[in-house]
Amino acid sequence: MQYFRVERLVHRFGDFVAIQDISFDIRAGERLCLLGPSGCGKTTTLQAIAGFVTPQSGTISILDEPIDALPPERRNIGIMFQNYALFPHMNVFDNVAFGLKMRKTPRNEIQSRVSETLRFVQLEHKASSMPSQLSGGEQQRVAFARAVVIRPRLLLLDEPFSNLDARLRLAMREELLELLKGLEIATLMVTHDQEEAMAIGDRIAVMRSGYICQIGTPQELYQKPNSRFVGEFLGSSNVFPIKDFRAGTDAIRLNVAGIGEVLADPEPDITEQLAQYLLVRPERIRLLSPSAPAPDGLTNRFDGVLENLTFLGPKVEARIRVADQSVQASSDTFPAGLSLGQPVSIAWSQDASVVTRDAPHG
Repeated sequence: MQYFRVERLVHRFGDFVAIQDISFDIRAGERLCLLGPSGCGKTTTLQAIAGFVTPQSGTISILDEPIDALPPERRNIGIMFQNYALFPHMNVFDNVAFGLKMRKTPRNEIQSRVSETLRFVQLEHKASSMPSQLSGGEQQRVAFARAVVIRPRLLLLDEPFSNLDARLRLAMREELLELLKGLEIATLMVTHDQEEAMAIGDRIAVMRSGYICQIGTPQELYQKPNSRFVGEFLGSSNVFPIKDFRAGTDAIRLNVAGIGEVLADPEPDITEQLAQYLLVRPERIRLLSPSAPAPDGLTNRFDGVLENLTFLGPKVEARIRVADQSVQASSDTFPAGLSLGQPVSIAWSQDASVVTRDAPHG
């Protein structure tokens, strides 16, 4: 039995269908991220779960108990908004206590639960401070404490890092992840940032145009995207059209437009209709001098010309012209002495060749 379940949810704003027949579940203590571009329906999904919008059809349940008809205050769901939404006229203690007061919790219980939660987020010494006296990270922890002090059955995180600069975002992401691990609350996070989703989510649901394209662990979605859209949205990718393919017991032989024959691992579920694109991650491509032998296992090798080289500190990115295609490679161990315009070779293994298709929806 799933802990939390959304089933066949549909919501429209006038003639615009924001979410289209989506279903997913969250296990007890699991962190699931809804990931997708702006307008894909992830925020509408979160608002439907919270009770802020009423979907036209579908069900939302916790432990098989439907909560669709309940008003937001009776769903016992904690929400952490992207702007934190702290009350500027209340101190930290009163901000955290607000949800308990609205539930008419006894005063002595409010005192003990707020104090316990502030100790958990290491802000007990800031209980009497006003939000304007706190750093961005401290405000985030107050917002988190307010969301979890009610002991919610589900925690919703709405783009929790969108208002932070890049350096603070990384620090707060690590801190929030530690807090989530410590509480083991079933959590749904909405984000458009792929790195945040991969860092925090036990699983990720990639959305597009109101549909869920694919759900899986970060590793599953990155290594085996079920569509070109998922492959390109979740990380950098080389994507090439497939003209035709021949299935075999040891390998699939792909005729790739502008490159030639490429080998991929055999997959019984791949059909001609599904074999529309070859996807190869840049970090799986090795850059070699034309005379160097390819390392064992790198069965796909092609000659080309080095078009661009970009130093990015821990790695170097290269662009290589191979026949009619431009190929991106990324590594920290490129051959020394490379210069633009010189002949080079690229190579990758069969299992780095991902055979995929267009987005299954939208």
